[in-house]
Order: sequence, then C-alpha cells, then structure tokens
Amino acid sequence: MMNTINKRPPLLQRRKGNSGAILLPSCALILASCFLAQTGCAQDAKDNEKKAASPDSGRLTATVGASGSSNLVPLELKLPSPAFKGTPTDIQLSSYVEPYSDKPRPPMMVPPGLKNVALGKPVTSSVTNMPKDQLAKIVDGDKEPSDQSIIFLRKGTQYVQIDLGSPHELFAILIWHAHNTAKVYHDVIVQLADDADFKQNVRTVFNNDQDNSSALGAGTDREYFESNQGRLIDAKGAKARYVRTYSKGSTESALNEYTEIEVYGRPAP
Repeated sequence: MMNTINKRPPLLQRRKGNSGAILLPSCALILASCFLAQTGCAQDAKDNEKKAASPDSGRLTATVGASGSSNLVPLELKLPSPAFKGTPTDIQLSSYVEPYSDKPRPPMMVPPGLKNVALGKPVTSSVTNMPKDQLAKIVDGDKEPSDQSIIFLRKGTQYVQIDLGSPHELFAILIWHAHNTAKVYHDVIVQLADDADFKQNVRTVFNNDQDNSSALGAGTDREYFESNQGRLIDAKGAKARYVRTYSKGSTESALNEYTEIEVYGRPAP
C-alpha cells in the first residue's frame, strides 16, 4: 500500500528561508486567513441564532406579516390589581393546565402605533337576551376584579363578539374572564372573521378545547389560571372586522364570566 499520509499538497509545502525559519508560501497564508475569517463568522451566526431562540430572551414577539414593521416596540398594557395570591389545592384540573405563575410575563413586541381598537365597540353574544349595557362592560376599559366589572352568561358553550367597525390588522388580543379568584375556564376559543355570522374567512387564533367538547375543532393550546395579567394571544397580524371568544364554564362555576377584552391593532390598508 502506498504511503501518502505524510505527503503535503504542493501549495502547502513548508520551506526554509535564509534565517532557517519554516515559512508558508503567501498563497497558503491567504487561504488560512480566509478560512479563519469564515469560521469566525459562522460561529458568530450560530451564537446569534441561539440568542434569538433562547426562552430566556425576555420578550414575546407578535407574528408580523409582510405588511408589518421590522421596528418592533413593547406592547404597553395597563393591568388591573391582583385579587389573590397562590393557587388553591382543591381544584380538579385537566392534564393540560399550565402551572400558575404570578411572575410578570415578558413584553410582547409589536409594530409601533397600535391601539386598543375594541374599546367602546358594539358587543353581541350567543345569549340573545343579554342587555346591551351589560355586554358593553366587556369593552369599557374597566378590568378590575370587582363584581361590578363582571358580566355573567348562562352555562354551556357561549360566546361574545366584538364588531371593530371595519377591517383591522390585529396583533394581540387580551382577555380577562373573572379573575377575582383562582379558577380555570374551559374551552377558551378565539376566532376572527370578515362577517358577523362567522362564515367568511374564519380563523382560529387560540383554542384550548383539546377534547373538542364544544365541537369547534380540537385545540392544541393549554388551559390556564385566570389572573390580573389576563390571557395575551398573538393574533398574527390577521385582517378581520369581527372577534369572537368562546368559553364553557370554569372550575368554579358552569356560568361563563367576562371582565374585559382588549384587541390591539390598526386599520387595515
């Protein structure tokens, strides 16, 4: 067998200069420098990818479509006062409930200039005999955990629906059910549509009905404890005029309860 292990390509052959030092030809030096530079750039790119994907980066980023801005800012939210601390141990929970945490969530990064476009907008419900002044509480800006701030809908799968008045680009939806005590609401589903009957361009942006008990399709999101932080949902920059949110009672009651819903977006171009 030929012994070629110790042979070097001609370009990389070492030679001695007049001083006796071992030198590399200039071409080899250039190649070596390029290799080191490329290796360093590749490592920097990998490090940047790891930082961006790290769960400890401390930020949530809303999904921004082609029409979104690359200059994102933190979504400014005004949260109500907390009504309780800790979680009771006697609540029967499903296997897909998120552990309760009272730590502030990371800020969501969104395009600049967004407003709560649901504030003061018309609200309807699957409970057709619900007084309009009661439904109006859902978008009146009062999210405190008081009895005066909460509305009650009858048991079963029920929804409330907000008419934004015109199509909007939506990036975040924030929902407070009754958060006066520690409880978990079931079958929380959030849908968007172009028409009031929810027949045109219906999209689901959140669904934790994993057993499909409300017959709107099985979801993959998790149930969660209500708190003063509400549930912040990425609306993915979707364009819609109507927002509909479902629920089916809670661990405390078969009734459906709401305190406030905020929808952050901007008029669609």
